Amino acid sequence: MLIQLSIRNIILIESCDITLKEGLCVLSGETGAGKSILLDSLGLVLGARADIGLIRSGEAQGSVSAEFDIYNNVAAKQILAELDIEQADTLIIRRSISADGKSRALVNDQVVTVAALKKIAETLVELHGQHDQKSLQDTVLHRSMLTDYAKLGDMQKIVAASYQKWNLSKNAISEMMAEVERALREQDYLRHMRGELKILNPQLGEEEALTTSRTSMMQSEKMFSVLNEAIAELNHGKGVLAALRNCQRTLTRSSISTISQAFAPIIEGLEKAAIEAEEVQYALEKIGQDSQFNPTKLEEIEERLFALKAAGRKYNLPVDELAVLRDQVDEKLSIIDSQENKLKALKAAEKEAKEDFYSKASTLSEQRAKAGAKLEAAIEKELAPLKMEGTRFRVHIDRLPEANWGASGIDYVQFECATNVTKGAKDIAYSSLSKIASGGELSRFMLAMKVALSGNNISTIIFDEIDTGTGGAVADAIGKRLAALGKNSQVLVVTHLPQVAARGSQHLLIKKQEKNKKIITQVTELVGEQREEELARMLAGEVITSEARKAAQKLLEHAA
Repeated sequence: MLIQLSIRNIILIESCDITLKEGLCVLSGETGAGKSILLDSLGLVLGARADIGLIRSGEAQGSVSAEFDIYNNVAAKQILAELDIEQADTLIIRRSISADGKSRALVNDQVVTVAALKKIAETLVELHGQHDQKSLQDTVLHRSMLTDYAKLGDMQKIVAASYQKWNLSKNAISEMMAEVERALREQDYLRHMRGELKILNPQLGEEEALTTSRTSMMQSEKMFSVLNEAIAELNHGKGVLAALRNCQRTLTRSSISTISQAFAPIIEGLEKAAIEAEEVQYALEKIGQDSQFNPTKLEEIEERLFALKAAGRKYNLPVDELAVLRDQVDEKLSIIDSQENKLKALKAAEKEAKEDFYSKASTLSEQRAKAGAKLEAAIEKELAPLKMEGTRFRVHIDRLPEANWGASGIDYVQFECATNVTKGAKDIAYSSLSKIASGGELSRFMLAMKVALSGNNISTIIFDEIDTGTGGAVADAIGKRLAALGKNSQVLVVTHLPQVAARGSQHLLIKKQEKNKKIITQVTELVGEQREEELARMLAGEVITSEARKAAQKLLEHAA
């Protein structure tokens, strides 16, 4: 339960420390006095958005701290353990906002994120505002409200996972059928492509390899031309080697060589020159023989490159991607060829996934139906003390069309009611909650719903003007029900009705006043005559009469 709320520099509140007690605590005050400021302040420590507009004018920072008794709150202690926060029987939350927009949250003096703060807050306080009347009329929310009431969250997750699996199976079939349809439309062209690419048989990296070979061979061709020219020069006429040998033989056979020794070195030189010329010619011929140049091979390479590049231009692809295209064409055609077997397998898997989802969703539906019956009884039990004995409540559950099945299951859930039903009446005509015309009826119905739907582990419940549109005996009935609820939980209620306020075990007055030429909001706990005076004001208005004071006393006596 909430023990202490301390507020500093939030809107009109300069400084305020409120000690809260067990049971029903009522907050009253004139319209605009600042009751909503207290709720905004409490919302801040419970993880609401930190708006700099909450900071009191002229101040650099605003802050709120709240102290909770969590001695019996197992859920809160479990979350503290998960967040590795020091545990104690008292939990203190502090939240501050700076004028620069920065905010800071601490739980038991340990900094936490806003997400962590919200998670903790869910175990501490349940807040029901005036807008909840509209949310109760929204049929979209009824299914999740029933699921929460029945604590079927884990089963809901299982159903959601099963639905996702089924949905993926359906998508797989749709995607494959679309792919087959596209492939069928271009089947003739694909088969023509496959024929061309099969004949061409492009290989990954082939263009680079062919270009490298072509460049190397063209370089060899240039060298081969130079070699042929050099060898031709050596063989010009009778050839250099023949000329040297002939010259040598002529000098050797001549009788002059025996007469003059001067020819001896010449003959020897010619021998050496002939040998070297022979070696040069052999070396040139050897280089030519070892050369890679092959005119036929070069022509084949160039023809292959031309064919590959022509195909690349035709299909608007780099040559290296032709092999990938061939594989893609084969794959598309294989889809067409094997579509029957693949679709059969996919449809079998989809059928199995659908049956699994339907089985799990049906189990969830059965649990919802059981919970719906319990909720009907619980709410009708709450309606009687609220002067709505003639009102009946029903949880209407219908099977949705298959097209509307989803992660939440196969159920359409709507909360319905019937008013002014006589005892023992049959063939009751139920209608949606939105058909309830009276605001007072809707307020009481919302109270009954919220009491029945409230989590058992929440120790503090806050109602913001739950009694809107009511008065007299109905207001007194609401006060009684809130007081009864306060015996098991701490209940805070913002009210304008003296019949409700009189039932409180604690009464706080929110009032505006001027201080240092500024308007501020103050909160005061009322006891004794102060409380009687506030109830009299709520009864009579601005001018408090003696009759109003006597009526206030009667209300307190009646509530005691």
